[in-house]
Amino acid sequence: MVFNSYTFVAFFAIMLVLHNLPISWKAKKVNLLIASYVFYAAWNPPFILLLWLSTVVDFFVGRALYTQPNKQKRRLLLVVSLIGNLGMLCFFKYGGFLLENFVYLSNLIGIDFHPAKPNIILPAGISFYTFTTLCYTIDMYKKKSKPVKSLLDFSLFVTFFPHLVAGPIVRPPQLVPQFETPHRATRQQLLDGLLLLSLGLFMKVVCADTLLSGTSDAVFSSGGNMGPLDAWAGVLAFSGQIFFDFAGYSTAAIGVAMCLGFILPQNFLYPYAAIGFSDFWRRWHITLSSWLRDYLYIPLGGNRQGKFRTYINIMLTMLIGGLWHGANWTFVAWGGLHGLYLWAEKAIRDSRAKISSAPADGQPVPVVAVASIGPSLTGKRPAGFLYALLTFLLICVTWVFFRSSTFTQAWRLLHSMLGQAPPGGPPLLSTIAIIKVAVVIGLMLIFHWFMRNTTVLKTAGKMPWWLVSIVWSVILILIILSQGTSKAFIYFQF
Repeated sequence: MVFNSYTFVAFFAIMLVLHNLPISWKAKKVNLLIASYVFYAAWNPPFILLLWLSTVVDFFVGRALYTQPNKQKRRLLLVVSLIGNLGMLCFFKYGGFLLENFVYLSNLIGIDFHPAKPNIILPAGISFYTFTTLCYTIDMYKKKSKPVKSLLDFSLFVTFFPHLVAGPIVRPPQLVPQFETPHRATRQQLLDGLLLLSLGLFMKVVCADTLLSGTSDAVFSSGGNMGPLDAWAGVLAFSGQIFFDFAGYSTAAIGVAMCLGFILPQNFLYPYAAIGFSDFWRRWHITLSSWLRDYLYIPLGGNRQGKFRTYINIMLTMLIGGLWHGANWTFVAWGGLHGLYLWAEKAIRDSRAKISSAPADGQPVPVVAVASIGPSLTGKRPAGFLYALLTFLLICVTWVFFRSSTFTQAWRLLHSMLGQAPPGGPPLLSTIAIIKVAVVIGLMLIFHWFMRNTTVLKTAGKMPWWLVSIVWSVILILIILSQGTSKAFIYFQF
């Protein structure tokens, strides 16, 4: 079941009615849990067993981790949780990838090995709920918070349908306390939630699928060379498509939860207004980047073990973050390229900090921490927008590897973008398609820049009610008119 379907509209309407009935809080939580399993079962019912297994094992292992005084036994319990969660993830998501690479290496050294291709179906959302349960057991091992008292609350925390399939990736302190006491949306929360749901669907159905996906698919599915204008139009279209698709899902998920009285963490904060790549990862897929920071980068040593180890830890984090997105070396290359960007940014930042700390005319100068590749550009000055535009264009280069299925395809497209590819015949895209991409991406960048330090709800709260009503009505009309072109969310495959 997907948000952009009439089935979900009916499902959600029933959930709103059930959640507002005069029944006990425990009964409402049971309703939410059953609904979450129904929501997930719409893809493939047998995979609910994996969800149950992960939930039950981590609930009891987490409790044992918190109460077990023996350090060796606690480590063993943590290993059990890691093997259970990462083992399932590796088998279902990376089983075919690992076998394919093993066969390639075997053939490379002269071993003629050709096994049958495994027929492994990827369970929807396994990457997301695996990280959700893992952070619980790791927190219990470190005793960062107390164990969840109720299996019902923990099950609902893992399977709550708004975030289950594609995030945001939630942590126990962010959601479990909300299940412990009765929650029901206020009138303002209901209106805000419906507005966010409408905006999320608009981003997905109208912007991603109707306006951009056709151009993106045409360019990335083309097997030949093309002109730089076609290549850039396709890459820019995908840069907008991936944002509108994923941020649209997150916005809709936050809105759905808010309609029920629950608050989910922010997952996007106008990332294409980022000034530099550290800023980008503070704005793009925020719950994943913070997860990787807290559960991978910092445990690896972060920046506490010298400059060389800091660079290594940055790259390892980004490579694993890339692999998390998909079982293909192109995703690893995408993560590695982001790692290189962060290396370059850190080198510039360290160099500027060193210069600013150097004595001038014999007088000591305090160290100034430079937070971006440019000067202090947190405002809306033209220079700041140019830095953000440069960041965006370099991010677009990384999307080439993210979207391409092979390195051959990626290199061909990069050569086309640089005008270095041999002539590939007539133009691939029509003039109208190129103009459409230019207008949509241009408006997106301007909107991101002017909204970079605020939120939709804050902005809507400052607008007169009649203007919000007009904008909202237009959004709903465009969603209805575009419904036939809608597709599944891109991040469902991760």
